[in-house]
Amino acid sequence: MQNVAQTPATTSNSEETGEIPVLFGPDTPRPPRRRSGPNYVAIQQSEEFRGLRSRFRRFAFPMTGLFIVWYLAYVLLADYAHGFMSIKVFGEVNVGILLGVAQFISTALITAAYLWYAKRRLDPEVDKVKQQAGV
Repeated sequence: MQNVAQTPATTSNSEETGEIPVLFGPDTPRPPRRRSGPNYVAIQQSEEFRGLRSRFRRFAFPMTGLFIVWYLAYVLLADYAHGFMSIKVFGEVNVGILLGVAQFISTALITAAYLWYAKRRLDPEVDKVKQQAGV
């Protein structure tokens, strides 16, 4: 076995104590933070953004409520109105099947209505807000 002489490593106070050195103390001035991009707080507080949010809510909340009521009505009818849901309309197709298909159709119609509403009432306002934000 060879004997290798070991030299003591140089250590600093932080290594001895395990503490992380303080880069910025309470009296040390910090460099100014650079802002990049839009000021989202100012955008959110602008009248145009509030109007945009209000227009969105006037469509989204009533439509969501209406769809939830329609969906729950279908579920309740399926659970408690077996006689009504099993009425044959033509061939083997009954009221339950037609109402179930109507759920999918109403979802597509709500999506189409939202796209139409957004294109005419929301998108122009979004463009104004973006323009004011410099985006």
